[in-house]
Amino acid sequence: MSARIEPPAPDKGVPLPATAGPGVSGERSTVSTGDGSPRRTEARFMHHIPRRPTTARSGRGDRRPEGRFWRILVLCQIDNFTTLRRHLGRPRADALVHDVSDRIAELCHDVRISIAGRAIVEIAFERDSCEAAAADIDRVRQAFQRPIDLDGEGYQLNLQFGIAAAPSTESDEVRLAEAAESALEQAHAENRVVMLDLSRADLAFDKLTLMRELPRAMAAGEMFLQYQPKVHVRRQEISSAEALVRWEHPVRGLILPSDFISVAEQAGEISALTLWTLRQVIQDQQTLVSDGQDLTLFINISGVLLADKAFVEEACEIVSSTDAKIGFEITETAVIRDPESAIRHLNRFAEIGVTLAIDDYGAGLSSLAYLKQLPAKELKIDKMFVMQLTSSNRDPLIVRSTIDLAHALEMEVVAEGVETPSALALLSVMGCDMVQGYLISRPLGFDAFRQFLADDSYFSGAGGANSFIRPESFWKRA
Repeated sequence: MSARIEPPAPDKGVPLPATAGPGVSGERSTVSTGDGSPRRTEARFMHHIPRRPTTARSGRGDRRPEGRFWRILVLCQIDNFTTLRRHLGRPRADALVHDVSDRIAELCHDVRISIAGRAIVEIAFERDSCEAAAADIDRVRQAFQRPIDLDGEGYQLNLQFGIAAAPSTESDEVRLAEAAESALEQAHAENRVVMLDLSRADLAFDKLTLMRELPRAMAAGEMFLQYQPKVHVRRQEISSAEALVRWEHPVRGLILPSDFISVAEQAGEISALTLWTLRQVIQDQQTLVSDGQDLTLFINISGVLLADKAFVEEACEIVSSTDAKIGFEITETAVIRDPESAIRHLNRFAEIGVTLAIDDYGAGLSSLAYLKQLPAKELKIDKMFVMQLTSSNRDPLIVRSTIDLAHALEMEVVAEGVETPSALALLSVMGCDMVQGYLISRPLGFDAFRQFLADDSYFSGAGGANSFIRPESFWKRA
């Protein structure tokens, strides 16, 4: 039975004194365990959020201890990056993440460090206990309490940490990455660090509980949306965004979509949840239009719903009543379940102006027979092929052939999980149309997304250099 992560409630931990420096909440962290009693850690921390490994580096090689140990994944973000960018200028600010990773490598010689975004560093390592991991991260935190010298001037970097810990028997890399993201998001929301322990074994009970609580959660407004932008490579502008539903539980904290989406399907609530999402996305899209940002917003449609005639009718009625630019993302496997109904209903969506995208292409049983029948305009290459694009011999071949296939079928291609400039450079050379991932932005709450579009309006070609638009020589070096 796989574990479900439960963020620790603020009132369950044992408060430990801390000397708060700049940007530090002054609280000690707690580790959530299955019995509700938090494990106490011997470290002090800070707050904030991001995603997974790309090009790793390590001081003493990728050594893994023998026997029982804990696998640790830490997401570290420069919280005051925007402020520093104003003072330092964009080119120097973009190099800050490398300064941070170099310093962490000096402090912890046996960790693997990855750059996961403009202001995000990911740290992976193994320890005998969660407490030992917490002590190491506390040492890193303390080292950054003092201003660092940047070109002759002292600047304070406010680093935020989110930690996920799993025993050596837990081998699900995606689960560990999602837990680290959840920890950092919750830490940002609560202005404190959260370390999440994946060793719990109460998922079956949780699913039954979540099944009962889901209708109440939708009625109580506990669901909310985050948006992750997609950038058009040739036009060098943000062309659309994917809406991602989240559940902020009043007791459990942030619940991951991987936990409650399947619950919604089993409980028969997936239609209500998706229609709520659709209405909210339409409202948000119209708000963006008033901001001068007429972007297409995509939502994910469960395969269960493609055969649901009542859902299709209501969704079409909702979309037809507005001029909002809406897109639906569906997976290949959703079509294969009931191809006749799925293709008929997808054509109905296309007829009313919904942009259709095939999501996670390559992750399931790809069928060219169905692919050529779908009225899709976009094909999204699964991130499992993109994240190892520059370190694998086979993945580039798969990605290139998929891009050529999609173009032959008159579809644009979106690459998910783009986290490094080198991956973006290679995708650009291959002819990929759009990219999505932490190199561009993590998923953002709607207000933060609006601010992101306002701050990064240079994506639309308003002029000036930025972290995405680079001269050709830069991409060749990358």
